[in-house]
Amino acid sequence: MKLFKIVLLFICVFIVVDAHAQSSAELKRQRDKLNEQLEQLNHEYQETLNNKKTTLKQLNLLKAQINLREEKINNINSQVRNLDNQISESTNTVHSLQNQLNDLKKDYAGMVLFAYRNQSAYNKLMFIFASKDFNQAYKRLKYLQQFGSYRVRQADYIQGTQRDLHIKITELDKNKEEKHSLLLDQEKEKETLGKEKNNQLQTVVELSKHAGLLKQQLLDVQRRIAKANREINAAIKREIEEARRKAEAEERLAAKNEAAKAKAANKEVAPPKPVTRRTTSEVLNATPEAAKLSSDFLGNRGRLPWPVANGNITHGFGAYYTEGIKMDNTGVDIKTNSGASVRAVFEGEVTKVTDLSGTYIVIIRHGEYFTVYSNLRSVNIAKGQKVSTKQNIGSAATDPSTGDTEVHFDLYKGDSPVNPQAWLADK
Repeated sequence: MKLFKIVLLFICVFIVVDAHAQSSAELKRQRDKLNEQLEQLNHEYQETLNNKKTTLKQLNLLKAQINLREEKINNINSQVRNLDNQISESTNTVHSLQNQLNDLKKDYAGMVLFAYRNQSAYNKLMFIFASKDFNQAYKRLKYLQQFGSYRVRQADYIQGTQRDLHIKITELDKNKEEKHSLLLDQEKEKETLGKEKNNQLQTVVELSKHAGLLKQQLLDVQRRIAKANREINAAIKREIEEARRKAEAEERLAAKNEAAKAKAANKEVAPPKPVTRRTTSEVLNATPEAAKLSSDFLGNRGRLPWPVANGNITHGFGAYYTEGIKMDNTGVDIKTNSGASVRAVFEGEVTKVTDLSGTYIVIIRHGEYFTVYSNLRSVNIAKGQKVSTKQNIGSAATDPSTGDTEVHFDLYKGDSPVNPQAWLADK
């Protein structure tokens, strides 16, 4: 019974440790990624300082650094909580193993004492011959044989438990050291965060001296975003209406053909029915090919490749404020490398390529879904062209005023924008 309890304890411990190991590994992976992003942002920020002139880019980089730094501190807090749980569980396991080891040693001492008292062959024979009948004698013989084997197994269990106890104690010490290291890293990050927030305040003060120019720049950005959104909405609505006209024309042609057949067969011709007003989804999925493409696109939700191979989201879906000015984001803004290749996230057909204020917008239809790629410096596809998943469609443009290279990515279902971040694969 005790052996069963020990085995059950080990199984439970290994399951818990494995779950924590997976969680810890994921947290470490996230922290390493945050460190890489912080290092890159710090490098870019130091480059802007060489200009000896406060710019909007410095402010944006500081904000991005602060956000990532706070995210890293939260990550460290999660790791510390995880380690606290592991330390607590390891401590309980060590105590349990120590108790089990003491019990095993006590039982083993009793067996050794019994074996010592009955070590002579004469005593063993007397024990067997003192039986009442043959069956009892046989059972006593088997007992002596099993007793010897059991004593050997108990010695092995004691040694195994001692090894497991040593492993758990070593693991416990390692977790305590890791926790101490994380807490030191956390204090360092908090100190750096405080300095960055002070730098942000100083940068805001410097920019406030040129508040009019800064506000004008932001308003220009707001106007460009609004103009681009109008262009995109108009293009998608035209595509939907064109599909609607085509579907209605096919319906009228089919009705006309039916009437002609009835007339040729001297049958009564039914009065023409009014054309059915279909929904946007029905219009865009009117053909089997379009319906299949829509289904395939939907089936890849959460697994679509990013429109750039390397990048980080700077502004998510929905409204946000910059220096008191509201920006409406119908998609996501992805910061990437200068001249980065922009690629289609899924197969489809190019329905729009337009030049807007010196940069290009590309719209690709995937059945009833549309993906939009804005702020492209150049394009290498044309309207009506079929594209495949991850096919290069152009290169990202760099804003000369800030030095940032960003791609704006939208996802529409029909003429309604949806949050594209939920559709993209985890990086």
